Amino acid sequence: MPTDTKLDTAAERRLARQTTRDAVRKTAPKLHEVIKYPHPILMKKGEPVTEFTPDLAQLVEEMFDSMYAAEGIGLAAPQISISKQITVIDISFKERPEDKLVLINPEVIDRRGKQVEEEGCLSLPEIHEKVQRDAWVKVRAQNVKGEFFEVEGTELLARAMLHEIDHLHGILFIDRLSRLKRDLVLRRIKKLQKNGDW
Repeated sequence: MPTDTKLDTAAERRLARQTTRDAVRKTAPKLHEVIKYPHPILMKKGEPVTEFTPDLAQLVEEMFDSMYAAEGIGLAAPQISISKQITVIDISFKERPEDKLVLINPEVIDRRGKQVEEEGCLSLPEIHEKVQRDAWVKVRAQNVKGEFFEVEGTELLARAMLHEIDHLHGILFIDRLSRLKRDLVLRRIKKLQKNGDW
C-alpha cells in the first residue's frame, strides 16, 4: 500500500511542533498563561504602546515563548491579560527565524481579494470555523524600537495578521461568523463550561 506523503508530512509537522513546544516549556525564562473566552479583556480594545523600552522587548520575547508553548502561530497581548496593541506572529512555528513578526500599534492600510479558510484561536481552544478574510493585506506597524515599517502578507500570513489585529480591537474570530454559526459555537462553549472542560 503506497504511503500517503501528505499524511506523513502532517504527522511529521505535528511531531516537530510538539518537540518545539516541549523544549520551549522547559527552557523559557517566563511563560504567560493564555486566557480563554469569555474573559472581558478579550472584548476590549488594547491601549496603544507609547514607550519603547527594554521591558517591551523582553515582553515580546516572552510572548513568542508563550505562543510556541501553546502551539500557536500568533498571539496578541490581550490574550495574556495585557491590554496593549502588541502582537507576535510566526507562521512557520520557529522553523524559519525570518518569519518571526512583531506588530506594535498595527494598522491595515491596504487590502484586496477574499479567502475563506478554517481558523482557530488559543483563547477558544477546540473551536474551529471557516472565516472570510482578505487574501492580501498591507500593514503599517512599529517594531520594538518604535520604528515604523510596512509588511505585506497573502494567504496564511494575511489571515494571521488580520486575526491578531482583530484581537487588539476586542474582536474574536467568532465575531466574524454568521449569527447562526456564532450561536452554535457559544452553545458549544457553554456545554464545555458546564462539563468543566473549558
